[in-house]
Amino acid sequence: MGTEALREPTEPSAYRAPDSFDRFVEDLRTAARPGGQPIISPRLFASALSMDVQMLASRAHVHRTTIARAAGAEKLQTFLRDAIRVLAAATDINGNFHDALFWFRNEPISTFDYQTAEQLVSDGRSEDLLRYIRALQAGVVG
Repeated sequence: MGTEALREPTEPSAYRAPDSFDRFVEDLRTAARPGGQPIISPRLFASALSMDVQMLASRAHVHRTTIARAAGAEKLQTFLRDAIRVLAAATDINGNFHDALFWFRNEPISTFDYQTAEQLVSDGRSEDLLRYIRALQAGVVG
């Protein structure tokens, strides 16, 4: 682990997505250290995706107060973990983390009735989406 990984945690509201997926995961790991809980910071995640708390809560199907008061809630953490898995796969396929973020939030996927990856993860379809990404990577779809 390099010295960069030991930097002070960033205030979630001031956080901007880094240039790499690995740096993003390291930032999430660093944010988890102060509380000692191995959970993904919903506020840091939301800031990286330029998403407000209300939108994150809606996508995760939790009340907006859950973000602040129960960040470790299983439903919320499941959404965050699934989103990170999809972002990892998308970054692997195209090599650019910022492009993967844009794709995740904005690009409609014709195979899934023009829903975005974000909508699909919200609907609990991350496994379908990951299969689709693996097929793209193998050159089967598209």
